[in-house]
Amino acid sequence: MSTTPAAAEFKKEAAVITRDLRHRAVIRGALKKYEVVRDDKKARFQNWQQARYLASDIKWDAVNHLDTYLAEFAKNLEARGGKVHWASDAAQAREIILGIVKEKNAKAIVKSKVMTGEEIHINEALEEAGYEVVESDLGEYICQLRKEAPYHFVFPAMHLTRGEISQTFTKELGSAPTNSPEELTMIARRVLREKYIKADIGISGANFAIAETGMISITENEGNARLTCALPKTHIALMGIEKLLPKLSDLALFLPMLGTAGCGQLLTGYNTMYGGPKQPGEADGPEEFHVVLLDNRRTDLLASSEQRDALQCMRCGACLNVCPIYKNIGGHTYGTTYQGPIGSVITPHLRNLQEFKHLVFCSSLCGACTEACPVKIDLHHHLLQSRRDAIAEKAVWWERLTFKACAVIFNHAWVFSLGEKLGRIGQIFHPLIKNTPLDPARAWTASRELPKVAPQTFREWWSHRK
Repeated sequence: MSTTPAAAEFKKEAAVITRDLRHRAVIRGALKKYEVVRDDKKARFQNWQQARYLASDIKWDAVNHLDTYLAEFAKNLEARGGKVHWASDAAQAREIILGIVKEKNAKAIVKSKVMTGEEIHINEALEEAGYEVVESDLGEYICQLRKEAPYHFVFPAMHLTRGEISQTFTKELGSAPTNSPEELTMIARRVLREKYIKADIGISGANFAIAETGMISITENEGNARLTCALPKTHIALMGIEKLLPKLSDLALFLPMLGTAGCGQLLTGYNTMYGGPKQPGEADGPEEFHVVLLDNRRTDLLASSEQRDALQCMRCGACLNVCPIYKNIGGHTYGTTYQGPIGSVITPHLRNLQEFKHLVFCSSLCGACTEACPVKIDLHHHLLQSRRDAIAEKAVWWERLTFKACAVIFNHAWVFSLGEKLGRIGQIFHPLIKNTPLDPARAWTASRELPKVAPQTFREWWSHRK
């Protein structure tokens, strides 16, 4: 595999993180607790597997009729006074949002959790233009204070211990050291409440958008998105065009599925629908409501008949939580907005296949991600397909030679059998060259033991059995 700057950085970070046993223990401990509560909530569904099939069918319909549902969503939203903006790429989305902020002569901005905001780097753009932007989600706020990207879709600060969070608050906010989660939360709350009151603009994302009603649905556990959307005079929602659901009734399935797969909850704490600016007679809400619909090469993925179903993703993070690679290298190592198996599938489409093809090779292909996905995205097969596409598009000479050699070996039983016999001989002498430049498996043996070749293959056993 050829080395790009992104791949080189990935390998460098992965080498450091995989050796950090404390870091790995924190992540594995957190995800183990998640697995217990997730399985408990899955068991409360009448039929979890049938729910997955139904959710997949609904999203597949939405993705394959995206043009129709987008037009319906925009029409219904604008009928209630909302404004819809179409952004073909990240630059246009930033330009639209900056234009609204300048028009309103805003000074301060609060922002709830928005993965698409990370995708287009909206915080950096606003700060460069001289605006204050404050993340209102607790985990995102902690990451912002540390000048880090979110570590996970749902748990952005899961890599940090209470002590590390306390140190961050002490350094950045001047608070007293504490190990109490309640006290840490109250420290952030006191700061953020002032930001809500002073904010001129509130920026949010959208978990779902309903074509039938022209409304967006936001799911959260802290109530910060409600304050972000309701208190400022202008609300801007930035969402990918794939977030559509055809009907309001679809939320009866998707909200509990998102809560179960994302956090191990029957239902997430706050589920709110937004359908426009404050209407006559309403007590609160923004005076203006803008929705920015972001393409940013999603239509390129839509054009792929093989991998189009990746647009069904709800960003629940279930595939990250079960991925053995993610558990070892963590979220920041990926160097992308979207981490884990789904990130490895969609990032080459959204950015560049050759630059990020290292992500599709960074997988055990165990299939745990596909099994965990609540909308049945065929993740591990998509990783295989992307490997094929990357090699076909631009193969390095030794990659092409390696795959041709593998094809010969696997298509000729006698060659495969000869390789097994040579392997038994080779393992006798391997300790003499282990971890030296002569060791063909040194990338593996640097941190693991080389598996022993079986003394007898199944083919040999079967032939002797007769």
